[in-house]
Amino acid sequence: MNKTVEESKQVTRIFGLDLMRATAITMVVAGHCLWIYPQDDSLFHQILQLFGFFGVEIFFVLSGFLIGKILYQLYLKEDFSLATVFYFLKRRWFRTLPNYYLVLLINILIAGIIGYEMPQLWRYFFFLQNFKITMLLFFTESWSLSVEEFAYVVLPFFILFLGVFIKPKNKSKFFFWAILLLILLFIFNKLYYQNTTNNTTLDQWNVSLKAVVLYRLDSIFIGVLFSWIYLNFSSFWEKTKYLFFILGTLLLLFLFFSLGYFGLLIAIQPLFWNVLYLPLLSIAVACFLPFLSDWKAAPSFIAKPITYISIISYSIYLLHYSVVLQLMKYFFPMDVENRLGLYFFTIIYLLITLVLSTILYRFYEKPMMDLRDK
Repeated sequence: MNKTVEESKQVTRIFGLDLMRATAITMVVAGHCLWIYPQDDSLFHQILQLFGFFGVEIFFVLSGFLIGKILYQLYLKEDFSLATVFYFLKRRWFRTLPNYYLVLLINILIAGIIGYEMPQLWRYFFFLQNFKITMLLFFTESWSLSVEEFAYVVLPFFILFLGVFIKPKNKSKFFFWAILLLILLFIFNKLYYQNTTNNTTLDQWNVSLKAVVLYRLDSIFIGVLFSWIYLNFSSFWEKTKYLFFILGTLLLLFLFFSLGYFGLLIAIQPLFWNVLYLPLLSIAVACFLPFLSDWKAAPSFIAKPITYISIISYSIYLLHYSVVLQLMKYFFPMDVENRLGLYFFTIIYLLITLVLSTILYRFYEKPMMDLRDK
């Protein structure tokens, strides 16, 4: 049974999805904490590297799941049109653009203070810094925001455009096939990359494939596809949540810890890494959605901090690395041999990030979002 827009508006925060978002931002921040410490080959160092990578992938799938529910319910209305698309985009842009452009300007100011270059700065104002090229060094964490913003635009316009040529008899099935087609299109882009790029190293893969918009939109659309399943097969979603949880866990273990055993290293099997690895990872993350979306509440002493981190997660993402950590390392350089000092530096860094993110959310991000309905 389909959930209506009115029902959706009445739903309060879902703890499992807040936990998912809070886990993602915690992983990203933990991964970037490596910049504080000297590089080594320890297991702990490698796990933190995985955290930073995996946290962003969680964001992609969760974002697709949430916007998919919104857009699908808008699409089912008889009057889905260009005006509907702009209504959808207006709400997304009030959520994302004000914070992004403010922090972009802060980064430009920091670059002027510290004195480092800002190549092709104009690209950042249009989210083109990593559209089809290797990610630029300035404001590096913004690469994922470009992926998100293009997904917000491509998704509704593609559905609207397709509807001009194909008049759907069943709008729900039409939405499903449109999303599936989009996923296949961007997987095909990866296949094109595989056939035109001699990539046999993870370093190159990380900057020229993983962080490039043209090869990444399918991660968000996989989240959208799962939102369609959630809205159309709620009983199946509920009954199979533990099965999907187990499948997601097994797939993650395979992708993170078993590739060497099966000989699926990038130097040996670049096709697997360039075409299949990232979609499989997105599917693995999405497999946790049935369980987490059904986890409605938790004890307040657990729910409150998780919800708090989830709410300010976007501000944390924008501020924690290129702003807070970069300024702290510039003005307060640490002796890398002084482990106790590095630990203290890390604690102060995390506290400053939380405080500034709270201020940014409360006095800028939230007021901007409130303008959406005015």
